[in-house]
Amino acid sequence: MTYTTSNSSAELLSAFQALDVDQQLALFYFIYREMGDTVTPAAPAASTVSPEIAEGLFNQVKELSQEEQLQLQRDLINRQNKPLTRQYGALSDTTKLLFWYNLAQGMDNGTIIPMPNDYQLSDSAKTVLNQTKGLDFDEQITLFRNLVSPMGVDPTSAAQDPNTGL
Repeated sequence: MTYTTSNSSAELLSAFQALDVDQQLALFYFIYREMGDTVTPAAPAASTVSPEIAEGLFNQVKELSQEEQLQLQRDLINRQNKPLTRQYGALSDTTKLLFWYNLAQGMDNGTIIPMPNDYQLSDSAKTVLNQTKGLDFDEQITLFRNLVSPMGVDPTSAAQDPNTGL
């Protein structure tokens, strides 16, 4: 899969990926909270098929315990070879964006494990957030696609995992 990045997007992508998993998850949520009105509506509007597919995966996550929901999100970032991460890996980039949008909405409405009220972003994550806000809309969308695209496990190219049998 090819990723299109500008220099600033490439630097932000690297900075984002250098954060630990929980900071990456928190940053996703803070991006949704602070920029959701402008960025996230682009995901649902981008495809006529994606909403149903993203909703189907979201509904499976919704049925998990809160601890399992959090672990799944970590597994997506860490590219752990598991059934739900493989389902995610088979999605289009637009559908992946929509899935994360649904997760953030679920966090707000209580169907997905919420962000702790007192959670603070690290200085590095705050820098990435502030720099992301400074990108124009197209660069933001490109960055977000580049963030979510490699997450999960592409079932068409993944080697068999001896631990899971997948």
